[in-house]
Amino acid sequence: MRHLKKGKKFGRLSGRRKSFLRNLANNLITRGKIETTETRAKAIRPMVEKMVTLARKQNLASRRLISSRLQNPKTVKKLLDIIAPRYQNRPGGYLRIVKVGKSRKRDGAPLATIEFIQE
Repeated sequence: MRHLKKGKKFGRLSGRRKSFLRNLANNLITRGKIETTETRAKAIRPMVEKMVTLARKQNLASRRLISSRLQNPKTVKKLLDIIAPRYQNRPGGYLRIVKVGKSRKRDGAPLATIEFIQE
C-alpha cells in the first residue's frame, strides 16, 4: 500500500529519478518554460518553487543549498541573479502549469506547459 508515500516514481530507481527531476528543473530554470507531461510538471513544481523561495534570501547558505540540489553553476547563477529578484515581493506561486490539450503521440500521455509567472 502506498499510504503517505509522496511523489511519483516514473519507473526509475531512486538515483536515476533524482537525476531526471534535477535535469527537468535545470531545463525549466534555464529556458523559463518547458513542455512536458502533466505528471512531470506536477512533480518538479514544488521543487523549483522551494528553490526560488530559498534563492530570495540571497545569502551564502541558500546559494550552497541550491547549488547542491541543481549541480549546474550556470543555472544557479541565473536563478539567484535573474529569477529570484523578480519575485522578491511575491509570497509564493512562481510557476504556472497549463494543460496543452494534446497528448504525446507514442503513448498518449497528456502534455502540459510549465512556466514562470511574469511579475
